[in-house]
Amino acid sequence: MKADAPGAVLKRERVRDFILDLVESHRPGDAIPSERSLCARLGVSRPTLRAAVDELVAAGLLVREHGRGMFVAPEKITQELVSGQQAMTVPQASGTWSSRLLEFTTIPAGARVGRKLRLSPAAEIVYVARLRQVDGAPMAIEHLHIRADLVPTLSAQELEAGDLYEHLREQHGVHVQEAVQAIEPTVVTRAEAELLDVPELSPALLFERLTSDTTGQPVEYVHSIYRGDRYRLVSRLTLGPSAAVPPARLGHHPGIPPGDFAHRDTIASSTRGDIQSPP
Repeated sequence: MKADAPGAVLKRERVRDFILDLVESHRPGDAIPSERSLCARLGVSRPTLRAAVDELVAAGLLVREHGRGMFVAPEKITQELVSGQQAMTVPQASGTWSSRLLEFTTIPAGARVGRKLRLSPAAEIVYVARLRQVDGAPMAIEHLHIRADLVPTLSAQELEAGDLYEHLREQHGVHVQEAVQAIEPTVVTRAEAELLDVPELSPALLFERLTSDTTGQPVEYVHSIYRGDRYRLVSRLTLGPSAAVPPARLGHHPGIPPGDFAHRDTIASSTRGDIQSPP
């Protein structure tokens, strides 16, 4: 597997992860370093850092106070949605889905992603950024972080065509079985807006997901931005005894590339305020 030189998408991703690590390691109301200090520490420009900070402010994770600085936002109120069978069926989305690679490289996991995947910060992961399209129109931007030791021969072709989880299962022996996914409203940054062909600060849905295999080992951490003007979620909630649910049609699930989940493997879904995973 060839590790390409990190590009602009990866740089923004690393800045975002570093600031999120600061947020997750502090308590609500704690101050975080100034933008100037963070720029010097990370070796990035002020616009690059500000784009990441703006995203986290819009997501309600950071608070800016004029003349005082930046602070960790108050905790969000969270409600978990779980059906009686500890699994939720998510609707399929229509249209023909395809992917265009934006970044594909092998990098150290870092502290935050390493914790999620139960890896050392120095352990290698495969980082993938790809633009998801429906009938040729941009729909979502996915950032995938996959354990490199599980997919040593993962190719660009597998990430651009076909069913990713099917490729993991058939080509790499990785059987994804369970996921914890969070969904939150957000807005797109300037860079995301250009890729999605929408105005800057347009509404969007943030999916974050941590998937595990049949042994309970984390396989991938994913966060994705879906266009708010083109994407809608529908939930079916059972409030009492009901007849058996008919088999689901195969297709694309919201925030989840078609794959093992579409083959009737289990997915545990939750709506959570903390950022953890996630398409």
